[in-house]
Order: sequence, then structure tokens, then C-alpha cells
Amino acid sequence: MIRLFRDRIESPLGEILIFSDGTTLRAVEFADYEHRGTALLTKAVGPHSVTAATDPGGASSALKAYFKGDLQALDALTLEPGGTAFQRAVWLGLRHIPAGETLSYGAFAARLGVPKAVRAVGRTNGLNPIAIVLPCHRVIGANGTLTGYAGGLDRKAWLLDHEGWTPPKVRRAPKPAMGDLFDS
Repeated sequence: MIRLFRDRIESPLGEILIFSDGTTLRAVEFADYEHRGTALLTKAVGPHSVTAATDPGGASSALKAYFKGDLQALDALTLEPGGTAFQRAVWLGLRHIPAGETLSYGAFAARLGVPKAVRAVGRTNGLNPIAIVLPCHRVIGANGTLTGYAGGLDRKAWLLDHEGWTPPKVRRAPKPAMGDLFDS
């Protein structure tokens, strides 16, 4: 049985739960999604015990720094999300999307070398056990819309805004003049 340490921190997005084995970050979840996070954590690490702790592995400090504007504060954290080889490739691949940038699910699947696995990448992205640190919020719809964030789309929008992301402008065809519609 693995022993985990849990901290709870306040953030602009509500209370966040942080689970670490003392050196390696294992899970980050929003407190109002604790049941989901616990299920994912159990699947990833198996039987475990949880002890309350302050700043296990420095993860709490890194998240607080991120929320204060240090967008690279999470980069140095050591992570272990568990999962299959495919899941790990997707989750760890998220770390290569820089703050302030986004990729569509299709572009992300192509970057991972599995361009036809867009749906599998999307499902796996939704099972991310280390929210925010593995920035699944940086994956968006092909048309630039915010889709599919387990913590809620309001949080996804907040995180992207915090990172300085500017939504793409949707290009529309110019409207024809009324006379142009009937000219032949």
C-alpha cells in the first residue's frame, strides 16, 4: 500500500486537493470533484493511505505561485500520473503545450503521432489525474471553442485567460450586398 500526503489550498477557482507521495505529485483535483479525483487516484496508484500534510513535495507552493502569475512554477514538479502507455503519452504530452497557447484535439493527436486517435486522445484528456499541472485545459475544439473540461468550462476559461490566451477570431465570409444575390 502506498502512502500519500494530501494538502488543501485555496485558489481563485476554489479549493484544490493535492496528493503526493512526498516527492512525486500523483494527483490534483478541485475539491468539488473530490469523488472523481479519488476514483482516478485509486485507479492510478491502487490501495493507498492518505495523511494530511502541508506542501507535500513542494506542489502546493508551486500551484500558489502559478496562481500568483508565475506560469512556469509548475514545470519543475516531478509527476507520476499512472495509466497505460497511451494515457501517459497523452498526459505527459500536455506539458509540451506552452502557457498561453492551445491546440485542438486533432492537432494534439497529430503531435502525439496518432492523428486518427482524436477521440481516444479526448477521452484520455478528460481522465487527467493531475489537473492544471498537466494542462489539459490547453486543448480546445477545432473551431477554437472551449470544450470538455472535467473541472467545468468556467474554470477552463479562467485558466486560459490567466495564461494570457487570446481566443482565435472566427473568420466569416463577407456578406454579399443584396444586389449581388440576384445578379446573374
